[in-house]
Amino acid sequence: MTTGIRRRLGVEERRQQLIGVALELFSRRSPDEVSIDEIASAAGISRPLVYHYFPGKLSLYEAALKRASEDLADRFAEPREGPLGARLLRVMHRFFDFVDEHGPGFSALMRGGPAVGSSRTNALVDSVRQAGYVQILAHLGVEDPPARLELVIRSWISLVESTALIWLDGRRIPRHELETQLVHDFAALAAVSASHDDDMAALLRRVLKDEPGDGPFSDLVARLVNLAS
Repeated sequence: MTTGIRRRLGVEERRQQLIGVALELFSRRSPDEVSIDEIASAAGISRPLVYHYFPGKLSLYEAALKRASEDLADRFAEPREGPLGARLLRVMHRFFDFVDEHGPGFSALMRGGPAVGSSRTNALVDSVRQAGYVQILAHLGVEDPPARLELVIRSWISLVESTALIWLDGRRIPRHELETQLVHDFAALAAVSASHDDDMAALLRRVLKDEPGDGPFSDLVARLVNLAS
């Protein structure tokens, strides 16, 4: 008869375990509703041991947000192959996978929570936005963006965030429709900017040249034509 032996975790392993447990709990409920005792119980350790690795719930919360922000930032990564519209649609699908699975955690990251006002928390949110901005620039093949392009991309990322937060409050619009709508929003923002700027117009023409007839950008054009007819 063999007896199972629990392996003693190293310091970093235990920290990562606690962060994972906390992130899972924060993903299901508001951080204000999750106690250190609950985190300790879920991790199978004592409350004092949690405090051995983290000074308090705030520090554990910030560590969990850091992991969540890194995961969310990774959702913008996409191979730079094929039409831009299809790439953005895949990005939105992965982004909403995260939002769908980690609703309260996503809200906590974007809105604050126990760490609201913390410079570290704000920096995490900014890191997600910057990662998305850099990825979109890379997809467009632009290294030195003009002011209007920066405005379009950063405005769109803010729109994606706010749309996801509103969607979480009831999920009243089918998710796949919202993902497509946000890709259409990007094209619409770019088109409006292109109507005011020759460089943006040239960029938009280059992007649309590679779009297939059944892609999301072409779908937007068809919808607008139908609307006007």
